[in-house]
Amino acid sequence: MSQTKYIFVTGGVTSSLGKGIIAASLAKLLQARGYRTTIQKLDPYINVDPGTLNPYEHGECYVTDDGAETDLDLGHYERFLNVKTSQANNVTTGRIYQSVIEKERKGEFLGKTVQVVPHITNEIKERIQILGNSGDYDIVITEIGGTVGDIESLPYIEAVRQLLWELGEHNGIVVHLTLVPFLSAAGELKTKPTQHSVKTLMESGIKADILVCRTEHQISEEIKEKLALFCNVKKEAVIQSIDASTIYDVPMLMQEEGLDKVALEKLALPNDVEPELGQWEQFLQKHKNPKNQVTIGLIGKYVELQDSYKSILESFIHAGAANEVKVVVRSIHSEYLSATNVDKKLMGLDGVLVAPGFGERGIEGKIKAVQYARENDIPFLGICLGMQMAVIEFARNVLGYNKANSTEMDPDTPDPVINLMEEQKKVTNMGGTMRLGAWDCDLQEGSLVHEVYGETEIAERHRHRFEFNNDYKSQLEEAGLKATGFNPKTELVEVIEIPAHPWFIGVQYHPEYKSTVANPHPLFVGFVKAVLAQKQQQTNASLA
Repeated sequence: MSQTKYIFVTGGVTSSLGKGIIAASLAKLLQARGYRTTIQKLDPYINVDPGTLNPYEHGECYVTDDGAETDLDLGHYERFLNVKTSQANNVTTGRIYQSVIEKERKGEFLGKTVQVVPHITNEIKERIQILGNSGDYDIVITEIGGTVGDIESLPYIEAVRQLLWELGEHNGIVVHLTLVPFLSAAGELKTKPTQHSVKTLMESGIKADILVCRTEHQISEEIKEKLALFCNVKKEAVIQSIDASTIYDVPMLMQEEGLDKVALEKLALPNDVEPELGQWEQFLQKHKNPKNQVTIGLIGKYVELQDSYKSILESFIHAGAANEVKVVVRSIHSEYLSATNVDKKLMGLDGVLVAPGFGERGIEGKIKAVQYARENDIPFLGICLGMQMAVIEFARNVLGYNKANSTEMDPDTPDPVINLMEEQKKVTNMGGTMRLGAWDCDLQEGSLVHEVYGETEIAERHRHRFEFNNDYKSQLEEAGLKATGFNPKTELVEVIEIPAHPWFIGVQYHPEYKSTVANPHPLFVGFVKAVLAQKQQQTNASLA
């Protein structure tokens, strides 16, 4: 293809309709037809990135290989497409304004008055086209956060209007996602919210090419005709997006509705190749028809909002399908775990995962959860802070260093088994200053983690400031906690395990960021496999 085509996904009526899932599903269908496809997210908030946001504000912060702290929708993009995203795939208003102001300070605007139009909109258009101009993609799908009519989104909508005009006919289209609510009192679906949303979009100079209608009930042909007439789209471009049992059903539902065919037709691209979705269908078959079930406790301090641990939850779905197991995740708030109730709250778990996080709140509960898993031979996986809590727990309860801690929680601890990286001690800014992105790790041959990965050299994504303190490495190893993964350049410990335990691994990095439908992460696959094996072994022993 000589020219990259662009698809813009906008939303109306209400937030949280699932623009990211629709964008990822459309991208999956186009990719399955042979088109090189990627997705980017434009976020209207003024933060430079989500790195400093509390997970309760915006869900998890997703990290790419190149160290970008991004919106969690990029996780959906990677999980669906199995294609890595980068800094260019997530743009925020904060980053746009930061860039424009830096250019103004350097005098790049030749003394002109800097304005939203054209300077901010030009910057947005440049960012939108970075991926398209790379030559790596046939189609770029751009999801615009928020809903049309929001003050924050107006510069993005204007930039899209300009870009559609500049690209010319058949080179850019708009997919507009709206809600068609069901009013139980009237007993019918209502189209008026969608009509108003499309009208708001048109007031900004943009005509929707495709309408995707989120609904809890089937949309009749009559309603589709009504929406087509009043929203100025063809009837075949009115796409129903009904509630699904899993987000992984959505590509198949969108294929049934013909979303990809309509998009290709409007972009004047061939649609004569049927999507190759055999692997996807096989995954869905295993996911929906498990042969066994296990219960894993997710110990964290943001468990009230499931999006805080989105990538971990999705990784369990991928690993569960790989093992033909239904993984039931029981979320347990670490702040309310104590020595007096840990047995009761963790009773019946087949495995324990201690989640990542920052700050002192809830860490003693995480330490108690680690102790419970270690002493009761329950398969354990600790991620980032979870790995650090495992080291602290072992130092306290096995080595007898009763006040062992991380200097993040207790700067005056006499035994800082987890300590701040030397280069971090002079850092004052919070955003984008941690150890971020993909870092190499060498795995010790013969270790459990080596067996899980099946290789000795890996690269995994990081997001943290504090590290395993190598001053305590020999004492911990002599007592039975082994360091089995190291960064080859810094010699920082990346992986710890307890060989005497049935399955006990802690990792400093975030394996959940790299798990996809096509490539479930080996650590999660190995963890679920170990949990199932132990459960079956215990069941057989009780029956004997």
